[in-house]
Amino acid sequence: MKTTALLTSSVGEYPKRSGKVRDIYDLGDSLLLVATDRISAYDVVMPNGIPDKGRVLTQISAFWFNRFAEIVPNHLLSVTMKELPEPLCEQKELDGRFMLCKKAEVVPIECVMRGYLAGSGWREYKESGTICGIPLPAKLKEASELPDPIFTPATKAEQGEHDENISFERGCDIVGKETMMQLRDIAVQLYTEGRAYARERGIILADTKFEFGRDEDGNLILIDELLTPDSSRFWPMDSYKPGKSQPSFDKQFVRDYLDKIKFDRTPPGPLLPPDIVQKTRAKYIEAYTRLTGQEFPWE
Repeated sequence: MKTTALLTSSVGEYPKRSGKVRDIYDLGDSLLLVATDRISAYDVVMPNGIPDKGRVLTQISAFWFNRFAEIVPNHLLSVTMKELPEPLCEQKELDGRFMLCKKAEVVPIECVMRGYLAGSGWREYKESGTICGIPLPAKLKEASELPDPIFTPATKAEQGEHDENISFERGCDIVGKETMMQLRDIAVQLYTEGRAYARERGIILADTKFEFGRDEDGNLILIDELLTPDSSRFWPMDSYKPGKSQPSFDKQFVRDYLDKIKFDRTPPGPLLPPDIVQKTRAKYIEAYTRLTGQEFPWE
């Protein structure tokens, strides 16, 4: 298997800012989003990455952006090397892991859709019987399917901070009622259609988040990543059983390892053993092949 992970990128003299996974370059009239192989867990970036993870995230996002383009426009311009400006089109390390994107004014709301009871939603439900203040039926189990998917917005936190769940009304105060209604309606449609498609592929889309911006004409467009293992909970249908935590197509091996060694969730993170890296890479690639129906081109 591949043992080399791309932990950082270098793209000429263009202005650069970095998140936990992506390096974002300002090309002037567009943005270049480069997905590295960095991996974070419990909000801590690990010192070694997962080879090809960035390619998986990029190619899954591109798949969904193309699939949903008729529902809502998006920021994706190209994932084709020859459409990059010179000399970037000669940088082989970018192949498969970049998105050339329109610039957009970010809408400061995380559009979270939940169809199952997991994560922070499960923790809140155990305490109060609600998710983000929305009442739910009694006696649900961990990982239970909700009667209907629910839209639970959050504020977009600054880097290094946690997003904060907010009410729909609070979201209206931030971006306006009309915008919030648009965000909710689009998010519900995308989640509903994405979940139905994933089920055909043997995958449960338990929850996800969408991010939006406004283009130069003021229109809402999808930005960032879309229905990837980093922005969503994907569970295999064949092992699904409510009442417990589910195996997933993402960082589960990493989280389990960190729990095993009693990692205190403060930086720096520990070096991940080769077997954990290999298992995690295989799980990401399985998500790609299942969702797209294609072999992974960079094996």
